[in-house]
Amino acid sequence: MIKIICIGKIKEQYLNDLINDYKTRISKYHKIEIIELKDSNMKEEKDELLKTINPKDYNICMDIDGKEYSSIELSKLINDTFTEGYGNISFIIGGSDGLDESIKNMCNKRLSFSKLTFPHGLFRGILLEQIYRSFKIINNESYHK
Repeated sequence: MIKIICIGKIKEQYLNDLINDYKTRISKYHKIEIIELKDSNMKEEKDELLKTINPKDYNICMDIDGKEYSSIELSKLINDTFTEGYGNISFIIGGSDGLDESIKNMCNKRLSFSKLTFPHGLFRGILLEQIYRSFKIINNESYHK
């Protein structure tokens, strides 16, 4: 299963539509779940994340200082992770203050999409699009560039 563990709910309907569209597309390839935790201060968010993150999963935190991957590299990471026997991949998205360092340290990878800052809802849509693109690449299916 792929889990997207994130802080906060998306209020804008057009972003929810985008997120739900890619969630439906991904579900044709793999089970996916979005877990939304309460937006709060960093300490409370950390405590909630610690209750939610499974250390047996392959955990990838979204971190502006993390490693940047191409779409092909991300698809290889996803494919290799499942091939290596991990049952779940969890992508962790922090709140407006980011993620506590202890959360980052417990993750298998730190992934950055850019040095730019994105609104949470838009970023969630971008992440889901890249996961969908990864499955298209893994399955040698065409997808727009």
